[in-house]
Amino acid sequence: MGKSVIMLWSFSLLPSFFIFMNLLGFLEAQNKTPIVYVFGDSLVDVGNNNYLALSIERAALPHYGIDYPTKKPNGRFSNGKNAADFIAEKLGIPTSPPYLSLVSKSRNNKNVSFLGGVSFASGGAGIFSDKIDEISRQNIPLPNQVDYYIKVQGQLTEQIGGPALQCHLSKSIFVVVIGSNDLFGYFNSKDLQNKSTPQQYVDSMTSSLKLQLQRLYEQGARKFEIAGIGAIGCCPSNRLKNKTECFSEANYWALKYNEDLKTLLKNWQLEKKDIRYSYFDTYAAIEDLIQSPISYGFREIKTACCGIGKLNAELPCLPISIVCSNRQDYLFWDPVHPTEAATRIFVDRLFDGPSRYASPITMRQLVAA
Repeated sequence: MGKSVIMLWSFSLLPSFFIFMNLLGFLEAQNKTPIVYVFGDSLVDVGNNNYLALSIERAALPHYGIDYPTKKPNGRFSNGKNAADFIAEKLGIPTSPPYLSLVSKSRNNKNVSFLGGVSFASGGAGIFSDKIDEISRQNIPLPNQVDYYIKVQGQLTEQIGGPALQCHLSKSIFVVVIGSNDLFGYFNSKDLQNKSTPQQYVDSMTSSLKLQLQRLYEQGARKFEIAGIGAIGCCPSNRLKNKTECFSEANYWALKYNEDLKTLLKNWQLEKKDIRYSYFDTYAAIEDLIQSPISYGFREIKTACCGIGKLNAELPCLPISIVCSNRQDYLFWDPVHPTEAATRIFVDRLFDGPSRYASPITMRQLVAA
């Protein structure tokens, strides 16, 4: 009888034991490598949308993931690894797992820890909330991603305590890659264009983004890696609007938004003396590849590797699509997303510069700050 009681008592302590071991590992690693929290859209989504039951915005069908180590679709909108993967590689840590995958495990009574970083990024997400209920949601907008982060922070507080968590968060990197879908949406919607001018819309984007960044700051975030919007007018789907040439209006407002974003970040740092940030000029990085593709190893900058129709951009990459065999030569994987080869170049510049791309410091310097 006594032995049975002892055994039952021992088993009841197992969950606490695992949490304790996670805590020990966390404290040991705290001064070695940073933890990464990722917010954003399909450029950094590593599978969250796969857990949205009714979402059609998924990278869950062939030929996505064809060059990923598993050779299978995995929720990344790429032929292989995406920016979140390459950032993790640079830091020497595993890619932060999708938040919804961790939630799914916890529902199945599996031991789950958020101590190793989390990705809240979602394909199709924008800065603005879409006001759609959770059940029918197609993606996770940035305000909802921040809501999820706040939930995680509450659970971490219970696991390791407030002081240890604050120390942890002050060293963690908060990656934010968002905004492209908002501009895509504006130029594809007569309703949005009737409601506001492009300038009003861009102003609203920046003010809404600052609100979400401020929410993260209030919950302990101090180091931010923030990417501007790329030359979205030059992606294959937008080239269709201008006889295969770049859709200049979309590019113009992407640049205007980026200028406003840089001003926002400078002023915000003046307000909050304890934040550090690195801004990545995605526009300049992709423009260089478009202007001098051969020097970067690319031979095709207009047509997508995988898709259907003119420029392989009239329909998305589907199982019936014919996929290019020379994927290293292509700038774009599908009608809107870059290839793994292009993304690797972007992250190299994000991490180490030069200052034309990463300012006022590089991500490497941000980690060390």
